[in-house]
Amino acid sequence: MNFMTAIVAGLVGTVFMTLLMMMAPRMGMPKMDVMGMLGTMFTANEGTAKIIGAIIHFMMGAVFGIIYALLWSYGIGSDTWFWGIVFGVVHGLITGMMMPMMVKMNPRSPEMEGGSKALMGMVMGHAVFGLVVALVYAAMT
Repeated sequence: MNFMTAIVAGLVGTVFMTLLMMMAPRMGMPKMDVMGMLGTMFTANEGTAKIIGAIIHFMMGAVFGIIYALLWSYGIGSDTWFWGIVFGVVHGLITGMMMPMMVKMNPRSPEMEGGSKALMGMVMGHAVFGLVVALVYAAMT
């Protein structure tokens, strides 16, 4: 496993996922303010919360890039488009199950809306993340 390549792949995957989150409302999906939710766990200041949330969001992307690459190095799937999407979908479903708990833990959390549409958006976003991580990691190793 190439540690630095996994970090780069996770960061690039996070960029693509973030762009998809920003476009989601224009595609009829609910707004997903993940960075606001993460940042407001630490401060009530909206501007500072967005910055902190973005840092956390990208750090998590790097960590998950490492996790994906580590799993691939142990022979669990491989760094192909198919396994990237599979990992991303599983990752998105787990995140979707944890999201209500995250919102309840954060009294200042921005309003999350959309129910099943939000879950579908979350799964799609993570599928894109996994796809990009796999393709970037494979291209760089």
